[in-house]
Parts: sequence; C-alpha cells; structure tokens
Amino acid sequence: MLKAKKIYIEGIVQGVGFRPFIFKLANEFNLKGYIYNDTNGVYIEVEGEENSIDEFIKAIPVKAPPLSLIEKIISEPTDVKGYSEFFIEKSKSGEEKFVLISPDVSTCNDCLNELFDPNDRRFRYPFINCTNCGPRFTIIIDVPYDRPKTTMSVFKMCDECEREYHDPSNRRFHAQPNACPVCGPRIKLLDRNLNEINCDDAIRETAKLLKDGFIVAIKGLGGYHLACNALDNGVVAELRKRKMRIEKPFAIMIPDVKWLDEICVYNETELKLLTSIQRPIVLMRKRKDCPIAYEVAPRNSYLGVMLPYTPLHYLILREVDIPLVMTSGNLTEEPIAYKDDDAFERLKNIADFFLIHNREIHIRCDDSVATVITGKPVMIRRSRGYVPYPVKIPFEAKEHILAVGGHLKNTFCFLKGNYAFLSHHIGDLENWATLKSLIEGVEHFKKLFDLNPKVLAYDMHPEYLSTKYALELDIPIKIPVQHHHAHIVSCMTENNLSEPVIGVAFDGTGFGIDGKIWGGEFFITELSKFERVAHFEYIPLPGGEISIKEPWRMAVSYLYHTFGNDLLNIEIPFIKDLTTEKINKVKILLQIIDRKINSPFTSAVGRLFDAVSALCYVRLTVNYEAQAAMEFQMLADENEKGFYDFEVIADSKPWKISFKPGLIQIVNDILNKVPISKISGKFHNTIANIICEISNRIRMETGLDKVVLSGGVFQNALLVEKAVLKLYELGFKVYTHSKVPPNDGGLSLGQAVIALFKSFHPLTI
Repeated sequence: MLKAKKIYIEGIVQGVGFRPFIFKLANEFNLKGYIYNDTNGVYIEVEGEENSIDEFIKAIPVKAPPLSLIEKIISEPTDVKGYSEFFIEKSKSGEEKFVLISPDVSTCNDCLNELFDPNDRRFRYPFINCTNCGPRFTIIIDVPYDRPKTTMSVFKMCDECEREYHDPSNRRFHAQPNACPVCGPRIKLLDRNLNEINCDDAIRETAKLLKDGFIVAIKGLGGYHLACNALDNGVVAELRKRKMRIEKPFAIMIPDVKWLDEICVYNETELKLLTSIQRPIVLMRKRKDCPIAYEVAPRNSYLGVMLPYTPLHYLILREVDIPLVMTSGNLTEEPIAYKDDDAFERLKNIADFFLIHNREIHIRCDDSVATVITGKPVMIRRSRGYVPYPVKIPFEAKEHILAVGGHLKNTFCFLKGNYAFLSHHIGDLENWATLKSLIEGVEHFKKLFDLNPKVLAYDMHPEYLSTKYALELDIPIKIPVQHHHAHIVSCMTENNLSEPVIGVAFDGTGFGIDGKIWGGEFFITELSKFERVAHFEYIPLPGGEISIKEPWRMAVSYLYHTFGNDLLNIEIPFIKDLTTEKINKVKILLQIIDRKINSPFTSAVGRLFDAVSALCYVRLTVNYEAQAAMEFQMLADENEKGFYDFEVIADSKPWKISFKPGLIQIVNDILNKVPISKISGKFHNTIANIICEISNRIRMETGLDKVVLSGGVFQNALLVEKAVLKLYELGFKVYTHSKVPPNDGGLSLGQAVIALFKSFHPLTI
C-alpha cells in the first residue's frame, strides 16, 4: 500500500547539491514526488512503500553532500497524489526568508582533476566548479539561491552546460555557478594604464611577470589580492613601500603542501587546518633555514601560509611553482578592493599589472586567518570559507538583534532564533570607506536572512564610528555594552556556557564604566551583567593614543610609577641611550603625567606588554597593532621556569594588581645582563601566575571554578598555553576561543547575546 510524507529540511541545504542528491536518493528507493528550495530550506514530498520512505529519511543525514549541514528534519504524513516520477520543482519565494547559505569553499578534487586534464573541455578554465565547491556567499545577491539571484545571471549557459545542469546523474546538476570557456566568465591581463596585454595565455604571462619581479593585482573570490614573488626580498620590500605597510607580515600562498617542509615547522592539526575546504591563512612557525624573503614577515618567527583555493590560484601557482605573497588589495587601513573601477583607482600606484575577470563580486570577503593554540584551531580572523555560516547558540532569540561590534577588527552580528550570524571581517573603522563596508554588510545580511532587528547593541565608547552609526539607526531598543563584558560573553556563548563564570579579559584598550581605559580585567561574569572583581593597577597613558604607537612612552610611565624621579638615573640601555632631545621629551612626558594633561589611566595588559618590550629594547615604536608584544613573545625562552613578583592590593573591591615588584626585578635583570629570552619567558610565566592567583581568590570567595579567557592578548599562544596548564593543575575548568576570534573580531557576538539577555527573557535550551 502506497504511503506519502512531506519532509521539511533546514540547514545549509541550498547551493550544495542537495536537490540533486535527494533526486538520486529518491530514485534509489523507488520513490515518486518532488523537491524544491524555499526561503526556509527545502521541501520534499515522497510517495512509495512505507518502509522505503522510512529508509529514505534515515539515509538523508548519512549520505548528504559534503558541503551541506542539516540542522533539522521534520516529516509528517500527507495524502497520496499519485506522482509518476520524482522531479525537482522551481524554487519558491515566500515571506519568511531564512536559509543557511554555504560559504565560498575551495576547489574540490574532481574539479582539479578536470582542470589539469588536457582532454577535458574545462582544461585550464579558471572558473571551474560544481555543486561541491566554488563561489557561494560572494556571488549571492538574494535568496532563494538560484542562478538569477547571483552575479552569474549575466552568463547564459551554453547547450553543454545546460545539459549538465539538468542531468541528475551529473556532478553539476543544479550547480548555480556552472560555466565553461564557451559561456562563462573570462580573464584578461591589463597594464597599470588598463591597456590589455596582447598574449596567447594571460595566466602564463602573469606567471612570467611574477617571476620577473613585478607586482600583480589579481581579482579573486572576495576581492583583489596583491601578488609578488615571495622569495625575492627586493620586490617584497617594494610592495611594502607602495602599499605603505611598513612591517606587518604578509600572507603567502604556496603551490602545494610539499613546500611546507622547506619553509615551516608544523604539526598535524595545523596541516589539517591548512588543507581544509575553508583554506584559511594558517600561522606556522618558520624554519631556521626558511627561504622565504625576510621582508615577508620581518622580526617575526611565524609565517601566514595558505594554499590555492580557486582554479585561478591553482593555475597561477602551478605555472610559477614558487610561493607568492598574496596580500589584500588595499592601502594600509583601507578595506579590500572588490569592485573593478575602485580597484583600478586605488591600486594603480601599487600594482604593475592587473589580472581581472568579468564575474562580479557582490560582497567583499577577506581571507580568514587561523592558528593552533593548546592543540586546537583558533580563529584570528573569521571570514572567507566560514561566513555566513552561523554560530549555533544555546538559547533562542525571540526578536532579531543586531550588534555592530567595536572599532578595530570590526565585525557585526545578528541573532535570529538559535543562530548568531557573525559577519565577515570588516576591518578597522578608521575611515569612511570601512564604515561604508560595515553599513553595506549589515544591509546585505538583512536581505539574505530576512532580518528586521528590534534590538541594537553597541560598544560604550562614545567616539567609536560603530557606536555613532548605531545611534543613528532607527531601531527601538538600543543597549550599550561594556567592551570586556562582550569579550567574555562571546567566549561563553561559543562554549555553550550560561552559568556565572570567572571572566579574564586582557587586551589593549576598552572603555570602562568609570570612564577609564580597561584591559586587564577579572570579572564574575553572567550573560546579562558582570562584577569587576580585580584589575591591573591604573597607569597613565601619556599623550593618549600616541602611546599605543610609541611603547617607549608606556615604559617611561611604568618606570615613573615605580621609581619616581629617580628613573633617569637607572643605568639600563633604555635610559642610558637617551639623547638630549629624547631626555627633554621624557621630562615633558613626566610633566603631562603630573599635571594629568592628556594622560588617561589604563589597566590594559596590552600596554604592560608594550612597556616591558620597550624597557628590554625590543621595540620602542610600532608600525602595526600589538607589534611590540608579538616580537617580545617571539624572543621568549619557552622552557623558562622563573617568574617575577606582583602584589594584590585587596583592601577593597575591586582588588588592584600591582606590577611594581616585577618591574623592579626586570630592571635588575637588565642591569645584570640577563638574556631577553629569559626575561620574556619569566614575564609570560608571571602573567599566567597572576591569572591563576586571582582566579583562585575568586574561587575561594564564590565557589566558581570555570575560567573564561578572552581578549586580544589571548592570541599569544605562549601565554595561553602556560595559563591553561597552570589553571588545569589547580583544578579549574578552562574555556578559550576556537570558532570566534578572541580579539575584537568576536566582540559583536558577545554584544548581541548581552543585549538579548538584557532585553528579553530567552528560552534556555
């Protein structure tokens, strides 16, 4: 006897070959009916033997396509209608737009085999793709995900591509970006004056130019890259000069994993991350005999390495057969260029040539960056390959919530139901171009996921551009969120924690509720509120924000706080090498500290790292964020067991952590010519000891035994590994970031969840 069922499936089920998969599976079980995409996922009706229908439903999650991710399957009986076959019906539009869209993913092995097969009709075609790979997020204009609603709509498929597209047995059945050399996008090579280069093969010519020492702007998946020979120190230095990126490391792209043994020391977790379908940039330790040009990552013991992830990259890297610098196509502080005219204008004085194509990028999306800390992957920048797939949250947002993030490494986040839609990397909101990118991104997500936020969360800092943007939005409920509270709640959310925890938030800057600059904080943290239990002692930030770029100022401030007017008599190189001009600057600095002129107080651990780095003569000024701390970390003797003293002033709440004893000991170590590697190792041990000491005191008072670590300082792998090990030894449960960046790139998730708990009473799952 025939039975019928209707089936609703939600998750990443569009643009990943799900409908052709169901078509084949239904025929395998001899079922009739149909499937279509709608704005909630996919809808299926099947008719056949009851046992066959049951087995069909069981097989769906087991055999689903590799890029799909099933969140929910609901089935219920329906009437038998007597279908004669199983077919794919045209997608439906509806009022509720809510589908989970796949990120852009790297070229699959089947497509790679075709790409390099001389007998294949797509041999060396730079836009080869199928239902298991290729562009998704960056080409989608609207949902449901069908070709007319992507930037591929302008390319009419040829007869052969149409045949593949409609053939259920073909790997490209209903692959929306399907194309070939006859009907699809094309590339061309231009000089910097936008004249087309007359050549037989634009890719081979590009490879020759790169080998000859030229800089080429290459249009990729989510924007333009600037590429050059990563083995040529001269051309990398020239790229730095033109891009105005003085020392911040460049990412490199290697032809294949064989190159890793020549350039990096790595482990299996790093290799797995590097070769994953997301293809992030992975931070790996350089080999001592690494052939990569020094200028790629000066004064840095790590390289940011990625593999090719588009057919165009594979073709270029196969031709050059050497690592290439592959850095964002922009000037420092600007968002990545992704529109052709904008790229031509902004990159014309950087690139010698442009390799472009005529497939439009609808939304910019930078490369993701990841590392491995305590044996697990940690996102440093969550973007291409991961976005827009949401973070599942352990509670339900009854209303839509928008959080607009912070100032640096900006992202935004929407909450809807049990999902947090954390955006791609927007960047530092230093200018109108980046703010515009934030605004455009918010509007795009609203369209894709049918979002109409009723609650808005933003950082408490009144001067952040994200805050000013938030206050102009017409959203009824607006909730300011303290920066470090957001950091801790971000980590709590990705670890499914809803109970109170000990929150440790260490970074460089964040606006405190007392108007001072926080960044060395210990909280008793709940999702809706926090109690500040302890913090590092306030130290003046002489000259304000300029001290962030000139760590020597923080060194002077810490010395003055510790030694008073005797600081100029200390016989360490930092003081002895001061010129007359610099001594006068120091004296002025002491005056503005005394008079409290433009010298806000900070408790930031990031500034303490800066001060000690400068004291040790590692870095007196910086050219990018956290450079002093990073270089100081990289000099550390990781096996050092020593540590410095500190004092906890616990006569009132919040407790104050004074580093005066440690600073005196560091000065003595410098006087005694103790190697910087030992000083750095001891300093890292001390910060880990402080985390353990304060956490232990809080546990004794409250009974809390869960410690959550968040904030940019916890990108420091050495510190995290030392702190986590010591906390485990003391019997704490420790939670760190993995899915979401510990830096300000994860801030918007915490903001959104705090706003949820402050504005509504959610259903906890």
